[in-house]
Amino acid sequence: MAGEVRGRRMDFLYKEFLPFSAMVCMECINVGLNTLFKSATLHGMSYHVFVVYAYSIAALVLLPSPFFSSRSPSLPPLTFPLLSRIGLLGLIGSLSQILGYTGIDFSSPTLASAISNLTPAFTFILALLFRMEKVCLKRRSSQAKIIGTIVSISGAFVVTLYQGPSIIIFLKHSHSAELHLNSSSSSWVIGGMFLTAEYILVPLWYIVQTQIMKEYPAELTVVFYYNLTVSIIAAVVGIISEPDINAWKVSGIGLASVICSGLFGSCLNNSVHTWALRLKGPFYVAMFKPLSIAIAVAMGTIFLGDTLHLGSLIGTTVISIGFYTVMWGKSKEEMAVELEELEDVGFNSKQPSEKVPLLKSIKASQV
Repeated sequence: MAGEVRGRRMDFLYKEFLPFSAMVCMECINVGLNTLFKSATLHGMSYHVFVVYAYSIAALVLLPSPFFSSRSPSLPPLTFPLLSRIGLLGLIGSLSQILGYTGIDFSSPTLASAISNLTPAFTFILALLFRMEKVCLKRRSSQAKIIGTIVSISGAFVVTLYQGPSIIIFLKHSHSAELHLNSSSSSWVIGGMFLTAEYILVPLWYIVQTQIMKEYPAELTVVFYYNLTVSIIAAVVGIISEPDINAWKVSGIGLASVICSGLFGSCLNNSVHTWALRLKGPFYVAMFKPLSIAIAVAMGTIFLGDTLHLGSLIGTTVISIGFYTVMWGKSKEEMAVELEELEDVGFNSKQPSEKVPLLKSIKASQV
């Protein structure tokens, strides 16, 4: 009996607590890396150069992983179709990174975190297209997911298209021109468009990565090939976009940003996300994105002198309402799936009559 309880506890820690804690930590790291990147671009670093260096560092760190995977008898061989999918993953990732860092350069890390709240909605839409999610319009759970998706997208348009008056202004630095993060309204809209495009590609990355992990469950090896592909693609684009050799010389805050993003972003963050995608699926990973806006506002205002605008506050609130509406619908749907499994398997109980009221109450909540 004690062994069974201990086993259940370990299973809960691995499948529930550990993924939750890891994803929260990754969102904190992501916001910190975005803030550090914004500070580096203010000192003249090119985001094309940044992507090449950061992903190259990550690929170098993970270089030994394919050799260990090749010796594992439990893993299938790396076939050409599988490597082609990883190449597609790299193409999606490199494009999303370039769009994302361009958007941050035009706007701010706070706007990037606000737009990232669209990830659950876009993930839901793509999961429907790839038949990873099901919708029954007669159920409240499906209605909630659809309505929440529409509300989230509407909130993102508010954040992107309406900046509004300043609510909180921090002037931590005397050189306001040097650390002025919020550009003109046109730059804010352009940045929002780039960031929205990025967070359309991110859910696609989640879904393709999930499919790859089902076929080849070796996180570090897949992330290595992914980082290698992104660094090669970004290098080709970077050489065309930044022909000046001086642009490829980084130092100071730029060097710190590249190293931190390579180690904690492209390497650690991608590995943890890949592991969570294999364990919990794309929708679970996407649901943590709204957490980043609160972290981004705090870090942006404290460390970079960012300004909180009314449009960001209203849009983020609308996005959060839509997001949690989707989450409510998702939880109801998962409860219905569990109910169906219980009905199929049956209750191994000496007193089955005690389970009948529970079944009826769960069924009633699904109507």
